[in-house]
Amino acid sequence: MEVARDWKDYEILDMANGEKLERWGSTILIRPDPQIIWKEKTFPKKWEEVDARYARSKSGGGEWNYYNKIPQNWTVKYKNLTFALKTMGFKHTGLFPEQAVNWDFMISKIKNANREIKVLNLFAYTGGATVACLFAGASVCHVDSSKGMCEMAKENVTLSGLRDRNVRFLIDDVFKFVNREIRRGNKYDAIIMDPPSYGRGKNGEIWKFEDNIEDLIELCTKVLSDKPLFFLVNSYTTGISSQVIENVLRMKLPKNIKGRFSNGEVGLPMTNSKEILPCGIYARWEE
Repeated sequence: MEVARDWKDYEILDMANGEKLERWGSTILIRPDPQIIWKEKTFPKKWEEVDARYARSKSGGGEWNYYNKIPQNWTVKYKNLTFALKTMGFKHTGLFPEQAVNWDFMISKIKNANREIKVLNLFAYTGGATVACLFAGASVCHVDSSKGMCEMAKENVTLSGLRDRNVRFLIDDVFKFVNREIRRGNKYDAIIMDPPSYGRGKNGEIWKFEDNIEDLIELCTKVLSDKPLFFLVNSYTTGISSQVIENVLRMKLPKNIKGRFSNGEVGLPMTNSKEILPCGIYARWEE
C-alpha cells in the first residue's frame, strides 16, 4: 500500500464506528468512512473537540452539523502545493489527501523526464493532480464535466502560484473530448484519470465504471504520444480490484511500449498509531 505520510496540514486523529476524526489545518471534522468497521475509539477525548460533523441520513445523503464557527473557505498546504477547502455535499471537502502519494509520483516522473511533458487529466475534479503536474513543469489539459469543480481547480492553481503555467480547463464529457482530440491529432505524454463509480456528463451522458473503463482506456491510447511517460488510473469503486485495472492497462496499451506496470491501494496513516486507513486503489504504467 502507498501511504501518504508527508502531510503537515492534514491528519487522521482517530477512527471508530464508521467515522474518521480529521484535522484539516486548524479545523477538526468528523466524516463517515465505510472501511472503519471497528467500534473502539483509540483516543476518546479527542472526539470532544470537533468543529463540524457530516451525518448520514437513513433516507440517503446527509448534512453537515456545525459545533463551532468554521471558515466558509480555508486552505491547506502539501509541501509546495496549496489547496482550497470547504464543507461540501456528500461529506466532501474538495480534496482527497491520500492522493498525495500520486502527486509525489507525478512530480518525480515529470521532473526526471528532462523534456517537455503534456498531461491529460480526466475526471480532474478540483485539480490536485493538475496542480502537481504544473508544479513539476508539465503543461496540463484539465477535463471535468462540473463547472464548479473546474472553478475550484482554477483557484487551487492560483493559490499554488502556478497561473502562469500552461493549463487548459475544459468542462466536457471525457469521451467526447478525447474523441475530438483524436480527430485533431493532439497527443499527450501522460494520462491521468480518476473516474467515479457512477456519474453523468454535462449533457446527461451516463458513466458506469465497470461498463465504461475499458473503452475509455482504449480510447485514450489513441492520444498517447510516441514517447509516453505514464498512464495512471485511480478508483474508489467498491468491488473493483487494482489488479483488474492493471489487467485492462496491459491489454489496451500498445505492445511496443516498454515500461513497468504496477497496482495497489492508497491509504492514510492515523497519528500516534500503527493503523492505516485504506482509501482507494490505483493502477499505472510508467516509462
